[in-house]
Amino acid sequence: MKVVHDSLTISTVAGRVSYHNITEQVKEIVTRSGIQNGMCLIQTAHTTCSVIFEEYVHDRDFNGDEFLQVDLNRILDKIIPRELSENTNYRYPGPKHLDFLMSLDDPNYPTEPGTILNGDAHIRASFFGPSETLILQEGHINIGSVGYLYFIDFDQNRERNRKCGITVMGI
Repeated sequence: MKVVHDSLTISTVAGRVSYHNITEQVKEIVTRSGIQNGMCLIQTAHTTCSVIFEEYVHDRDFNGDEFLQVDLNRILDKIIPRELSENTNYRYPGPKHLDFLMSLDDPNYPTEPGTILNGDAHIRASFFGPSETLILQEGHINIGSVGYLYFIDFDQNRERNRKCGITVMGI
């Protein structure tokens, strides 16, 4: 069995949930791997991000989001409202966690407390999970003719570069 690891860097946006169609990049990685039959795992290591398998929708809103994504955001906004200040129903981040994050020397975690008011993003990502695993047959991922892969960043507080790992394994 052969195993190939690769990754994507995805630039997300601030101010709204960020959806990124990664289907073609994943297909390219599968092709480069030379693996014909096996599995393809697509995973984010970020706790406010998810990878989903969904139908591609041709209609878009003024932000460029597909209508299915807009519908998903509307539903999520009703059940998981944004954490816009520390005076919400969310207990996250909490004083001890805030102290920990403020002590990090990591450019991905700025020392501005407002940037981590993202309990809603953590909960949303937990609902969808960090990964998708797909069957690989005859050199193609099994996604049908309308299935696409999306990387979602639910954290709306700041733009940044995110990583998405891809592992292709098989024969």
